Amino acid sequence: MKAGTRHLGRLGALLLVSALSLQVYFLARVALMRGVDPQSTSFQRSEAWRLLIAEGRFAWGQQWVDYPAISVHLKRAVIASEDAGFSEHSGVEWDALERAWERNQKAEARAERLNERAAAAKTAAKARAPVAARLVGGSTITQQLAKNLFLAGERNFARKGQEMLITFMLEATLPKQRILEIYLNNVEWGEGLFGAEAAARRYHRTSAARLGPNAAARLAVMLPAPKRFEKRPNSAYVSGRAATVQARMSAVDVP
Repeated sequence: MKAGTRHLGRLGALLLVSALSLQVYFLARVALMRGVDPQSTSFQRSEAWRLLIAEGRFAWGQQWVDYPAISVHLKRAVIASEDAGFSEHSGVEWDALERAWERNQKAEARAERLNERAAAAKTAAKARAPVAARLVGGSTITQQLAKNLFLAGERNFARKGQEMLITFMLEATLPKQRILEIYLNNVEWGEGLFGAEAAARRYHRTSAARLGPNAAARLAVMLPAPKRFEKRPNSAYVSGRAATVQARMSAVDVP
């Protein structure tokens, strides 16, 4: 019994040391970003690998540009669309997370009800494909950056907890301007397309520095679902949503 207890104690100590070592590793990586631009993110590498395996091609369009070379209109548009309180919060918007959780609970409940009705259908004519709940996120720009830089894409409490820790590391170590600069240079804007410069040239045939208010708003609207919107970047939804974002841009604080 005593030997078993000692083994469990050693295992627990080993797990604790491993967990702490991982946090030290993440913190060191974040601290390095004060002066060194990240060459790639975990999300970018996983996407490149997915495309290579699934389609036999290596797709990666990206060009780093420094903060002053990104249009202030794009900075305003992205903050207005993705995280209006970016300049004030400490990394997490708890109210936004709570609202997203409540909406997701309702969406999952609705999808479950629809699937139960479909399962009760007796004939093939009435049967339908399973309905998937459309989930929304309440993540800030800093949380999105934390996830994209270091973490995998699965949804679970352990990953969310690690995302929170990295978010606080980013906020404690880097100024807001640097966080936004890294985010805008690495965020996905289409399949294999990353960063403001590549997106500006793909969709608007110009540089990130020369984006006007409407073009910037259109790019910002794409961020929640870039793979979907890249197929129809001039759709009525994108145009309408861009007009809403553009109207909010003047009220946004840019670091």
